[in-house]
Amino acid sequence: MTTTEEYWETFYRERDQVWTGKVNELLAKEVSDLTPGTALDLGCGEGGDALWLAAQGWRVTAVDVSAVALDRVGARAAEAGLAERVDRQRHNLSHSFPEGEFDLVSAQFLHSTTEAEGERNRILARAAGAVAPGGVLLIVGHAGWPSWERGRVGEYHFSTNAEVLAGLDLDEGWSVEVNESVSREITSPTGEPGTRADHVLRLRRR
Repeated sequence: MTTTEEYWETFYRERDQVWTGKVNELLAKEVSDLTPGTALDLGCGEGGDALWLAAQGWRVTAVDVSAVALDRVGARAAEAGLAERVDRQRHNLSHSFPEGEFDLVSAQFLHSTTEAEGERNRILARAAGAVAPGGVLLIVGHAGWPSWERGRVGEYHFSTNAEVLAGLDLDEGWSVEVNESVSREITSPTGEPGTRADHVLRLRRR
């Protein structure tokens, strides 16, 4: 297995549940006005977004590099009666990518310290290529470390929206519907209150 695969398998094996299981709030906000169709969830983790989308009527292809995470998606989908609406696929997105076009392609916090610099932009460029005419590419990423991680500045480069757009190099067949940064209050694992900023890009293929 590659370093990326080993890292994420270990990441998920260490705990029975890593994430809350809830949908990312920014995704829910940005797709609330879209008509359900086909969706591609890149880096789906344990399936919080994929299962929420399926419950809203989307047919979802849920992709992750971790087999452990995808097993949890499958179990939760079956429990919720959504198994037929969720297609799980294992991909290391640096090496393989799901086939087909989708009405919504979602990349939520698609960050990995195991990837070479610039790899995220290459993956996002492939994501743009998977958007069907009239469809949406939604990219949400962290703008930096949480406020309590003061010593980690410079350890990892969090791309700005301008850098992501430059990397995508989209033609005139696209329009930018949302380009913003938002800040939210969060609590550290030790209970320290803090904040974290995120970038949001919503792009539509005409």
